[in-house]
Amino acid sequence: MAAHQEKKLAEERKHQNMQNDTKVSQGQWGRAWEVDWFSLASIIFLLMFAPLIVYYFIMSCDQYQCSLTDPLLDLLTGNKHLSDIWNRTPTLTYRAAGIYSLWVAFQVVLYVSIPDFCHKFLPGYVGGVQEGAVTPAGVVNKYEINGLQAWIITHVLWFANASCFHFFSPTIIFDNWIPLLWCANILGYTVSTFAMIKGYFFPTNAKDCKFTGNFFYDYMMGIEFNPRIGKWFDFKLFFNGRPGIVAWTLINLSFAAKQQELYGKVTNSMILVNVLQGIYVLDFFWNEAWYLKTIDICHDHFGWYLGWGDCVWLPYLYTLQGLYLVYHPVQLCTAHAAGVLMLGLLGYFIFRMTNHQKDLFRRTNGNCRIWGKKPEYIECSYVSVDGTKYYSKLMTSGFWGWARHFNYTGDLMGSLAYCLACGFEHILPYFYIVYMTILLTHRCIRDEHRCCSKYGKDWKRYTAAVPYRLLPGIF
Repeated sequence: MAAHQEKKLAEERKHQNMQNDTKVSQGQWGRAWEVDWFSLASIIFLLMFAPLIVYYFIMSCDQYQCSLTDPLLDLLTGNKHLSDIWNRTPTLTYRAAGIYSLWVAFQVVLYVSIPDFCHKFLPGYVGGVQEGAVTPAGVVNKYEINGLQAWIITHVLWFANASCFHFFSPTIIFDNWIPLLWCANILGYTVSTFAMIKGYFFPTNAKDCKFTGNFFYDYMMGIEFNPRIGKWFDFKLFFNGRPGIVAWTLINLSFAAKQQELYGKVTNSMILVNVLQGIYVLDFFWNEAWYLKTIDICHDHFGWYLGWGDCVWLPYLYTLQGLYLVYHPVQLCTAHAAGVLMLGLLGYFIFRMTNHQKDLFRRTNGNCRIWGKKPEYIECSYVSVDGTKYYSKLMTSGFWGWARHFNYTGDLMGSLAYCLACGFEHILPYFYIVYMTILLTHRCIRDEHRCCSKYGKDWKRYTAAVPYRLLPGIF
């Protein structure tokens, strides 16, 4: 009887904690309810020009040997018209449509039909069914974490085909690169439009929807927090990881195969890009359960920003270094190659260890050792929307004592290494570091704005203790 009462009390406490977490979540997470003019202008700009930016970069490689200035000079001097460039652009083909349809269907099957088995034999790997964060409506979604498994199966089949079966050429992705771009755009716009319609008429959870009344903002930033079909098909987790990130390493491998076909060898720069970006991709899938606690899952709604972005922007602009090296093979000197490798590995080490320190601190509530000693922190308090006061701790030790977002610093170091592997003849490969700097700086500001609203004067104490955001002594 006593055991039954204790169990009942524990369940009540758990339910109460979930309710409290929900109220906190409602006050702190989710996109805006209202749209200011600056945000609306930014949204319309991205909707209009982001697809054109992708097309411009890919077209410049296909028609102008990766020069970003020559297309503009041709147009300004009258040497060519827009119609000339467009008419030379490969169109959508049945072959590309078939390849892309089979690819997406295969990833859907791997995602929803094959439970994870990697966690059963890989020590330290967290896979299988995992819980996400509490949504504003108080829902705790469950996810089948099997991205690493999908990546392994996909790549085993890729190498088996390349070495034994020869059903298709390893250069198949490069050979159909622009026709596949049109397929990716079709999927990106289709899933984004479907997500918006679903949010209006049959949402997964109506309490996790936000409507601003502005069509453009709702379309881009999304209405539903966690749109799903059935029990397991979660739009955010699937489209961010599969087919986009699984494809990342396959795309680079196809570029390397094309370089081998054209020039009879694969340069050390192409190997560096494949290795460093491959480490990043594997890290994502190894820590996919951790990703459930990140800003993408816990804050962003699913709209065009994620739907189209994951289908088009990610696979086409994150792989620019490999594409560039097909058109401009670069054989780096030993010192240059070693420097790029060291920068990339150091960036990855900082990125991973910084996140590890934060996770360890949170799991142990500060009862751990960071760099051999007990971590320092600032006690913070905040009040939820129902007036309940909560307490938390902000660490000021280890890498988190150097800068408030030092994990992003490591990420940027890795991003710079990818670009430096391509040499210095063209600016196109350096788009990635420019984009990542803007993206992560914006994330810093966005995150700190929420933290300032949440913690108030305690946040000012924290920023006084850790005055820099990304670069100690500079910014």
